[in-house]
Amino acid sequence: MLIHGGGSTIQTSFEKVIPLFAKSRKVLAVELQAHGRTSDRDADLSFEQDADDVAALLKKLDINKADFFGFSNGGTTTLQLAIRHPDMVDKIVLGSALAKRNGVYEWFWDFMKEAGLENMPEQLKVAYNQVAAGKNGLQIMHDRDVKRMVHFKDIPDEKIATIKAPTLIIITDKDVITPEHALEMHRQINNSELAIIPGVHGEYIGEITTLNPDTKESEFVVPMIEKFLNKKEN
Repeated sequence: MLIHGGGSTIQTSFEKVIPLFAKSRKVLAVELQAHGRTSDRDADLSFEQDADDVAALLKKLDINKADFFGFSNGGTTTLQLAIRHPDMVDKIVLGSALAKRNGVYEWFWDFMKEAGLENMPEQLKVAYNQVAAGKNGLQIMHDRDVKRMVHFKDIPDEKIATIKAPTLIIITDKDVITPEHALEMHRQINNSELAIIPGVHGEYIGEITTLNPDTKESEFVVPMIEKFLNKKEN
């Protein structure tokens, strides 16, 4: 199950890697409240609610257990899935996931306080409008995502420590997430592995804002993720 990042759709986060994963496994992807093809509800966004929504979808599809790969905000949702619905989780991959406010650089919070739709990457705006569920949804999605981040609260250490699912943590050396934060999560989650990949936020999966004419599929982390997912646990 693939869970997209903030302000994103399935395609903007994962279009380049879905065909690669689909060669060897069944791939599901979801667009969460107010994002892409999924309409809004009269409620603020929360990572806890997103996790519950994903769990409800899997139950509706009669899927009892799955591996999860969440990117950026989707990584934080994946953390909440492993905490709130552990019986539904086999393995998790946390791509540039945030668990603590100090896990990003200070400029990030300054940017969020002043964020406006005019600052949103054009590729994300175009992609949203191509599949949008409702009129005026772009502004709603933007504002809900910003509000959620401005009011982001740390996931308590004791909740992170409850995660038993085998976990692969991925960030880049020029990520929004700090290496120290990724290392802290790695130490907190007993059965975890950590990879720091050269590049910028999302480049390792070909996220749409990172693509350029020289982008090569061979540079994506799909083989590393598949090796992790295929690993037999003792």
